[in-house]
Amino acid sequence: GAGNTGGNTRRGAFNFVADVVQVAGPAVVHIERLVNVPFTRRAVAVSNGSGFLVESNGLIITNAHVVGNQSALNVKLQDGREFEGQVIGIDEARDIAAVKINCTGLPKIPLGTTRDLRPGEWVVAIGSPLALKNTVTAGIVSNMCRAGKELGLRDEEKRDMEYIQTDATINVGNSGGPLVNLDGEVIGINSMMASAGIGFAIPIDYVRDFLQQLEHGQQTRVQHTRRWIGVSMLSLTPEISSHLRARNPDFPDVTTGVYVHKVTPDSPSDIAGVQNGDVIIKINGKQINGVSDVLETLKQNQVLNASICRRGRTIVVRIIAEEIVH
Repeated sequence: GAGNTGGNTRRGAFNFVADVVQVAGPAVVHIERLVNVPFTRRAVAVSNGSGFLVESNGLIITNAHVVGNQSALNVKLQDGREFEGQVIGIDEARDIAAVKINCTGLPKIPLGTTRDLRPGEWVVAIGSPLALKNTVTAGIVSNMCRAGKELGLRDEEKRDMEYIQTDATINVGNSGGPLVNLDGEVIGINSMMASAGIGFAIPIDYVRDFLQQLEHGQQTRVQHTRRWIGVSMLSLTPEISSHLRARNPDFPDVTTGVYVHKVTPDSPSDIAGVQNGDVIIKINGKQINGVSDVLETLKQNQVLNASICRRGRTIVVRIIAEEIVH
């Protein structure tokens, strides 16, 4: 009959994406940063991405780059309620942050695993951009990118991120939101779209580690001070570089380094002249192989002299990191 989406119709049998959204969607939240307006005492909310509830007591996971330099955020639930969220943990190397709101009885998304994830599997990226109900994009897993292993790094600490590569569209609105499998389990955090058809998500197994450390108090429950430069970054591998070069002939001829996906407006990197699409190859004279190298240097230095490849040229910019006190 008309409007029948039961299992005995073709729509009922094949609308698996809609089923996933019905299960996972209610736990997706919208996250806004509060920005002070110059010369007034007002703070305005600026849309910054999504997050998702992993505990019914208000524990939310999102990207570290969605949190940016804030220690408190505005969180909007699907039912329209708004809460102030406190940033309670952050792992910039893996681009994960935990935010807590004061509320109970909330819907949550079960955590899956990426261990048995196969290329060609269907995935759904869900986000909660401002004033819209959930936005949904579907796609497949292209592959699992293992940055550190491909770069031949043996040191466990330095063994850089793995990413889930997908062609599901990841944008500012669903960044920080869940990448979900067809069982409605979250298998990654939507992180960034390097170019059309090449999106990256952070595997949920990192989030499990992060939550465990948070629970046992090992995760730096946000250090009292941290340094912030305001970029979301991706560790390059030869494979990712060749993908990006195929889409963009201007992409520099490098196979390692850090790709700058997005520069936060008015951040230290923006002020220094860093641009979206830059590749950082050296900081303070040291070669940069991955995101962890940038963060390691940042821990030790507030001033970063960064060598950047941009459209066939190498330029040096001076970034003065912001010290954030929590």
